[in-house]
Amino acid sequence: MCGIIGYVGSRQALPLVLEGLRRMEYRGYDSAGVAILDNDGDLGVARKAGVLANLERLIDGGSVALPGSTGIGHTRWATHGAPTDRNAHPHRDTSGRVAVIHNGIIENFSPLRAELEAAGVELTSDTDTEVVAHLLAREYNSGTAAGNLPASMAAVCARLLGAFTLVATHADVPNVLVAARRNSPLVIGVGAGEMFVASDVAAFITHTREAVELGQDQLVVITPDTYEVSSFTGGDADFRAFHVDWDTEAAEKGGFEYFMDKEIQEQPDAIANTLRGHFDGTSILLDEQRLGDDELRTIDKVVVVACGSAYHSGLVAKYAIEHWTRLPVEVELASEFRYRDPVLTRDTLVVAVSQSGETADTLEAVRHAREQKARVLAVCNTNGSQIPRESDAVLYTHAGPEIGVASTKAFMAQVVANYLVGLALAQARGVKYSDEVARDFADLSAMPAAVAETLTRMDPVRALGQELVDAKAVLFLGRHVGFPVALEGALKLKELAYMHAEGFAAGELKHGPIALIEEGLPVVVVTPSPKLRPLLHSKLLSNIREIQARGARTIVICEDGDDIVAPFADTLISLPSVPVLMQPLVATVPLQILAAEIARARGFDVDKPRNLAKSVTVE
Repeated sequence: MCGIIGYVGSRQALPLVLEGLRRMEYRGYDSAGVAILDNDGDLGVARKAGVLANLERLIDGGSVALPGSTGIGHTRWATHGAPTDRNAHPHRDTSGRVAVIHNGIIENFSPLRAELEAAGVELTSDTDTEVVAHLLAREYNSGTAAGNLPASMAAVCARLLGAFTLVATHADVPNVLVAARRNSPLVIGVGAGEMFVASDVAAFITHTREAVELGQDQLVVITPDTYEVSSFTGGDADFRAFHVDWDTEAAEKGGFEYFMDKEIQEQPDAIANTLRGHFDGTSILLDEQRLGDDELRTIDKVVVVACGSAYHSGLVAKYAIEHWTRLPVEVELASEFRYRDPVLTRDTLVVAVSQSGETADTLEAVRHAREQKARVLAVCNTNGSQIPRESDAVLYTHAGPEIGVASTKAFMAQVVANYLVGLALAQARGVKYSDEVARDFADLSAMPAAVAETLTRMDPVRALGQELVDAKAVLFLGRHVGFPVALEGALKLKELAYMHAEGFAAGELKHGPIALIEEGLPVVVVTPSPKLRPLLHSKLLSNIREIQARGARTIVICEDGDDIVAPFADTLISLPSVPVLMQPLVATVPLQILAAEIARARGFDVDKPRNLAKSVTVE
């Protein structure tokens, strides 16, 4: 969940580390810190609670001098200990010669801390990370691998339980960084006479696009000219080199006030890029297909596992996959999946959806599914990340980097990718002929233009956001594919504007939620097409009348030309007419913009909602 970066080379490390932290602040902004090792063996550290700008002011104020060409930096999302100066990373040992940064959770830190305290070590923070700094110093000073920093790190990692990426520097070992990972991301950036290590390639993308993804339980030693990867036990290491296929502009705001604004506008391209190369004129193609059609033909159930917005993309996909394949589809919260003993067989296909490919709950769901011999297909936006590596097949969304914490273009790309999975299953099972697959793919291919058209109509939605700035709550209603859209709209408003918001299946209104309706309460209604779903449309019209009769303010999202619902809308938002299953791709857009506008009007940073981080790498 935290952002980490390390640098070894010939340049001054501090500006490079700070630049990397700025690019990864979306991963955590409770506090930030750096440690820089100079050529004389002096290890300087600066840490500050709050956003990265607080640390930069501390450094620019001249209270710390941090020269040197070896450095590490960290942005924190707090797990153990409050976001304070003393809990900020890096953490040091008692001598101050070891500095460690950490992403993840050390689950057995309590007994390890007790062990250190019994030995007379005085810990100065509330974090689990500080334990690692003291253990590493002890191993290096007097352990079985004394004087060998990589071996000392491996010995420490062998004692740790949980999820972690660790990066350490030692004043006795200049121009060297040691890093290790388990269940948490770590990539190496390979430059000319310099090396980087980070949670995310965005940290070093302006300096190199050549990267190496480490595997599970691996350790790397980097110097200015080399990297050496090994397993914690010294065995063979399965790591992967790759070239980053997006440029620095993709990680910049490009003139927009917020990354989220830019990423909303990029949604047509995200959809188009996700579709590109996945249809050869007759068949749907996946990216890394290690499941043959013979295996797909035996599938008798699909289970989608995901969290947050990715979970909502799975709820949307359920309608399409069941309709196209006639297979039952279950959509599960990954955080609950393995704890309820799900019924899985070799003929179950588990579709694991994760933007980052490192979501801890989803990764554990994948591992549980593999243990039960189910087949696993990953839908992911991050090439080479852990979930795809542990899956039987992969479909990459190719949405490009998403920096804003609240998912927008990644969610849209996930919906499209899930639809491609459904079409691939239908094709393999023989329930759709090639011309039918071609027709459905053509419908998907028309969506970038429909979303682009939707984006041109959003000025009234922005004005509506200003009007709703003082609302205490907003409800969202939908039927069929409009129901998960309602859930996504409510989630965006909670994430960004810190408002009470709930999404409901409109048919459930009379079973309890209607008690919430009061005079002036804004209710957003996602309305199906009166031409393509006339029965659903008439049912939802009844729901609108019910809430309007009780004083609600009705905000109706409908397709162009829906004159039936217009008289019952206090605010009408018209969208391009699209096929029924494609409606979420246009109907989600105004809900994203509405949430962002209300948050902006309330004075909140839409890129950095409180208490949230982009990648949830701990359970």
